Amino acid sequence: MRVQSLTLVAASAALLAPTTLPAAPSPHHPRSEPAARDEGDVGAADLLARTRGCAQVSRGRYRSDAGARATIPVCGLPGAVYWKADLDIDCDGRPTRRCNRRTDPQFSPAAAYAQSDGRRLNAERLPYIVLPAPSRIWDHRAKGLRGGSVAALVYRGRVRYAVVGDTGPRDLIGEASYAAARQLGIFADPLGGGARSGVTYIVFENSRVGRIEDHAAAVAQGERLARRLVGAGARVG
Repeated sequence: MRVQSLTLVAASAALLAPTTLPAAPSPHHPRSEPAARDEGDVGAADLLARTRGCAQVSRGRYRSDAGARATIPVCGLPGAVYWKADLDIDCDGRPTRRCNRRTDPQFSPAAAYAQSDGRRLNAERLPYIVLPAPSRIWDHRAKGLRGGSVAALVYRGRVRYAVVGDTGPRDLIGEASYAAARQLGIFADPLGGGARSGVTYIVFENSRVGRIEDHAAAVAQGERLARRLVGAGARVG
């Protein structure tokens, strides 16, 4: 879990970068990528329509980064919770070419959850999100959320599905794996990447894939739960 602000991290990266290299993309203006279709038949607009306003379920609010003001609540929907935050890059778990101690000074070989075979999660390949550790602010376990719970991520017109794969500091929220950022079209470098704001995280209560590393299963279950969530909103409307 990233505990430094993106601004401090980006500044450190700039000091260490060779001056002969081209300037890296700004962490707050992710490298643009071609538009991509949603993973399912529920569009970003449909899900965002369900996240207008906030029926707060957390006792307090979270910070996006260490030192920032606590302004982010966790909100409730029928069968789901959601929050709107930034996206910091999580590279913890199995060391890979893009996720290791050299590419990420805050890298940890241990994530909160492991694959079904006991191996560490691969943040470079598996789209997952990070939940804040249980605290007086909010305890995700009360909503049936755990490792392998299914989430929908919405950013700039894209919908992507992921699982809960890690937990972080009790007072911070807004983090997802390298792979999740890539799928959303966000520059995924663990030092200078991420998005300052605009990411909506929707996590479905009491959901879980049989094998946390099975992304196809997460997509299939996420599509079904997203359709149910959108349909519930249409009936209420």
